[in-house]
This record gives sequence, C-alpha cells and structure tokens, in this order.
Amino acid sequence: MADSGNGAPLLQHSVNNNHKERPREPWKGEIVKRIVYAGLDAIVTSFALIASISAGRLTSVDVLVLGFSNLVADGISMGFGDFVSSSTEKDIATKERRVTAWDVENRRKIQELELIRQYVTLGMNSDDASQIVGILSKYPEILVDEKMTTEKGLLSPDEKEKPWKNGLITFASFIIFGCLPILAYIILIPITRNQRVKFAGACVLSALSLALLGTAKAKIAGQNYAVSAGNTLLNGAIAGAVAYAIGWILRNVVGLKD
Repeated sequence: MADSGNGAPLLQHSVNNNHKERPREPWKGEIVKRIVYAGLDAIVTSFALIASISAGRLTSVDVLVLGFSNLVADGISMGFGDFVSSSTEKDIATKERRVTAWDVENRRKIQELELIRQYVTLGMNSDDASQIVGILSKYPEILVDEKMTTEKGLLSPDEKEKPWKNGLITFASFIIFGCLPILAYIILIPITRNQRVKFAGACVLSALSLALLGTAKAKIAGQNYAVSAGNTLLNGAIAGAVAYAIGWILRNVVGLKD
C-alpha cells in the first residue's frame, strides 16, 4: 500500500521510456499553406529574373520594369491557376459524391459488399469488416463519406471553400513576396549607382525571405526547421545561379547586346 501513491508517476515514467517522442504535428491551415508556397515560388522567380538581368549588365530601371511586369503577369497566372484547380477539384468531388450517394441509395447491398472487400484488402478481419459496415449502413451520409474516402481517395466537398478566394490569396501572396527582391533596388537607388551593390542587396533580402518562409514551410509540414530553411535557400541559390549564368553566357559568349 505504501507504493500506491507513486503508482501513477512510475506508470508515466514507464510509458515515457517505452515510447519514442511524438512526431511534430503539421500546421493545419490551408490559407497559410497557400501564402507560404506562393511566396516561396514568387521569391525564387523574382530573384532568378533579377540575377539574369544583372548578368546582362542592364540598368536598375530595367530591373524594376521587367521585374514588376513579370511579377504581375506570373501572379495573375498563379492566382487564376489556383482558382481553376480548386474549382475543378471541388466539382469532381461533388459529382463523385452524387454518384456514390445514388449507388448507396439504389444498390445498397452491392456497395456494402464492396466496402467489406476493401476493408479486408486493407487487412481487416472479414467478421469485423462486416460488423463495421453493418453499423455504417444505419447512417447513409456517413457511409457515402466513408466510401468516398476508402474506395475513391476523395474527401467530400467542403461547401465553405471558395475557389475564387484561394486564387486571390495566391495572387496576393505571390505579388507581396515577389516584391521583396526588387525592394532592394528601390531602397538602394537613391544611395548608390553601383549595380553590384544593388544586386548584393537583392541577394541578402531574398535569402532572408527564403529562410523565413522555409521555416514556415517546416512548421506546416512538421519538418526540421534548419533543414527546411537550408533546402529553401539552396533552391533559391541554384535558380539564381543558373539564371545568372544564362544571362552572362548570352551577353559575353553569344554576344547579345542592347
């Protein structure tokens, strides 16, 4: 009896020793995900364009004109693409659910047998599978959702989701974050005429932005922060280096001039 007071702590200590640390849970938030991934794409795209322009020895005005025009065009394309993708995905899920609901209503036994076979394929005992499907059959809406997920790999459409809103968020994020590499030129134009200094400023601002969004990406995906930030920086560095090399080759090897 003397040890009964310590039973709970001992049990907790045993559980902690027998189990590994719980994995980091991903960040749940579709809006945040869209902002981060559109921002990452925008920064890399904008920085790569600046790198190629800098290698071609064009002026700061060229950077601003080409940078902003390309940024807006790409932002519109990204936003509209997200809108079309979200709309199509929602339409497909809606139509598939209608078909599944009709099958459940008019071909109940066949649908139940298919779901039982699916559970057995996944490793469930046939008796348990039959019992679970028998319970689900009492609730047609839940049965439809289960068949959508288990057999078709689709979630039922979220009526609250607005495809136009997804596209607008993607567009806004792309424009805002894509402006950051160009912002260095706007800040440094009154201070210096040295194009190398302005390009270096764009490199620093792009690197800081990529590291910040890389950390946010790690939070979303439940990854290691340092690894995610490093991979994001590496992606930006490779894209910028390739763009710079192409611009340099076109001007100095191929001989393209103004």
